[in-house]
Amino acid sequence: MDKQEIKVEIEEDFANLDEIDVTEEEVEKVASEAEQQEDQPDPMLAALEAAKQEAKDNYDRFLRQTAEFENYKKRTAREMSDFRKYANETIIRELLPVVDNLERAIESSGGDEKSDSCVVEGVEMTLKSILKVFDQFQVKQLESMGKPFDPVFHQAVMREESEAYPENTVIRELQKGYLLHERMIRPAMVVVSTAKPDDNKQEKNQYESI
Repeated sequence: MDKQEIKVEIEEDFANLDEIDVTEEEVEKVASEAEQQEDQPDPMLAALEAAKQEAKDNYDRFLRQTAEFENYKKRTAREMSDFRKYANETIIRELLPVVDNLERAIESSGGDEKSDSCVVEGVEMTLKSILKVFDQFQVKQLESMGKPFDPVFHQAVMREESEAYPENTVIRELQKGYLLHERMIRPAMVVVSTAKPDDNKQEKNQYESI
């Protein structure tokens, strides 16, 4: 309601009171005061709006903190799971050379009549016991023989010509590789095949060079 409307309403109110003589200046003054009061914001409404905004801000903050806490719990649970899975990695790494030596001892004694069968049998039992413990802790030997060479799982130390295997195939294992769960703890040390040179093609190249 603008000032003119307020003034008209006040004049109508005073017109109903015949005994009161009201001047134009008084009507103008009352109308101005009424307009100023209407223009001023209601303090109760302002306080209510401020409270609503504060509640909204607090709720948003609560949602963010809740999300951050859930992410923290998931991250902590994942880290604890990884810790439990790989807690034994260091000691397993230290045991791998022991397993290698036991396997070499068994391999070197094979077919040797002078070897003490009881000693060999004891070494084999010791090796089986260690591998059984490995299996309980999800330690697996890599199967490399006859597999295509993969630099993720294999460390090639030399290459040899081979007619029995396709090119770039593992033809001999010098040291076994191991996985702890899905993590590589030692790649297999292997010999990889190369294609045998084609004699006919080699002779042809020699004739062409003459």
